[in-house]
Amino acid sequence: MDRRSFLLTAAGAGAAGLATAAGFLHWQEVTPRVHAPGRAEGHTLRDRGQLPPPSSTIETDVVILGSGIAGLSAAWQLGKLGHEDFLLLDGPEAFGNAAGSRYGDLACPTGAHYLPLPGPESTHVRAMLADLGILLHGASEEKPTYDERFILHGPQERLLRDNVWHEGLVPTGASDAAEHKLFFDEMARLRHQRGADGLRAFVFPLARSSSDPAFAALDRLSFAQWLGDQGYRSASLRWYLDYCCRDDYGAGIDRVSAWAGIHYFAGRWGQAANADENALLTWPGGLAPLADALAAKAGPRRRAGTAASVREVDGKVEALCFVLEDGKPRSFTVRARRAICAMPLFVASRVVEGMERYGFDPRRHLPEYAPWMVSNFLMRDFPRELPDAQLAWDNVVYNGKGLGYVVSTHQDIRSRPPDKTVFTAYTALSSRTPKEARRWMQSASPAELLELASSDLKAAYDWAFAPCVERVDITLRAHAMAVPQPGFRSNPGLAALRASNGPILFAHADLSGLSVFEEAAWWGCLAATRSNT
Repeated sequence: MDRRSFLLTAAGAGAAGLATAAGFLHWQEVTPRVHAPGRAEGHTLRDRGQLPPPSSTIETDVVILGSGIAGLSAAWQLGKLGHEDFLLLDGPEAFGNAAGSRYGDLACPTGAHYLPLPGPESTHVRAMLADLGILLHGASEEKPTYDERFILHGPQERLLRDNVWHEGLVPTGASDAAEHKLFFDEMARLRHQRGADGLRAFVFPLARSSSDPAFAALDRLSFAQWLGDQGYRSASLRWYLDYCCRDDYGAGIDRVSAWAGIHYFAGRWGQAANADENALLTWPGGLAPLADALAAKAGPRRRAGTAASVREVDGKVEALCFVLEDGKPRSFTVRARRAICAMPLFVASRVVEGMERYGFDPRRHLPEYAPWMVSNFLMRDFPRELPDAQLAWDNVVYNGKGLGYVVSTHQDIRSRPPDKTVFTAYTALSSRTPKEARRWMQSASPAELLELASSDLKAAYDWAFAPCVERVDITLRAHAMAVPQPGFRSNPGLAALRASNGPILFAHADLSGLSVFEEAAWWGCLAATRSNT
């Protein structure tokens, strides 16, 4: 090495060192704001014996308890049926897993952030999107036309591997390309496979999937077992499949049913006249704008309130509810002909009196729930990318601790990048058991939470990341999603609640055993239809 090269290298190392030090010092100044939506209400539910007497009573025909996608879908469906006498109570957190947040003009998700194009069996989702003006025309056709403002545009996804960004998230290479092709060819075949009952094997909603025993047998295995039985050994393929399961189900291939693992790839067949097959719909605020639009349909019939107990009285329903005002509960009673419990089953099992009478024993039938963190990084500037790398909507780190990060301003159509943006990092705490993960979330310091939340971003940008961060908000979701473990399709308690058609109806994605928009909307719409009779 000549002297000039040595001096340039030394100068570069010095500059990098100074930048690293500056980034580290700035990072020490960032204290995240930690949010645990519903925790205060949950503590009130736990100590519900301390609730004051009801201050009022509300009479309504139908009460919807919970304003997640299931509850919002129920309200939307009642409106479509011309049923106006209903009340929608938000529950512990308005919109639940579809919630979002804002930093001034910048919107960002604190829950789910996209919706795949609905397939032909998801007629309920297509009808909903058409009513909201998102699906423009052709809802009953094979390829509807969607508003292009909401169709995810490129660059869509990228994967950081060996310090190089690669287009797409599948980590293919020359050594394992053949095995990757075999797997995806098999998923394409299964996408069109039909059972002896004539139904496709894997569709949304799950209730419209084939019940053929040959497919049902897949639910007795873990996805990892099935992959091994089929001879899929590629480490990069198995990493990708594990990533997908953690992303959709909150657990890896060893804990997820083979039926659910295959459904992830074979169950979605959304097409559009103006988008690629299996394209995504997304908004800067994730699914929050969609939830907002559905809530607007309920109008003044929606209000704050959380159910503390729900019971049948003389063929009708009585719900003791409360709101927190300055941290103190104020209770009220709702009496209705029918109640739609659009709440997670771990909540319903504590709120609905005598769940066993409906065929559901929480000790045996309750799904396992995966905890998540959703972390929003308000960026005062965009960090410097690697050479020849272009920021995508979804950015994932191979073997990273998290599930990557999405960029809230990606859908903006601008002549130049905005001055600020929000990077939303998703973390499924799947390396621990759910119980251990919840304990850690509750006891971890803000610095420890931030260390995990930022791990993928620091892997992507190193020292260049921290100086760009203006603020961090971390949302803890201790029971974010039901895990579809082996046997979830034949869970008799879930089947009993799905069939329930009395004064108390159940409507939540948990009834399907997994937490996705299409399932929540299905059970919400079905409960509304049943309650309208």
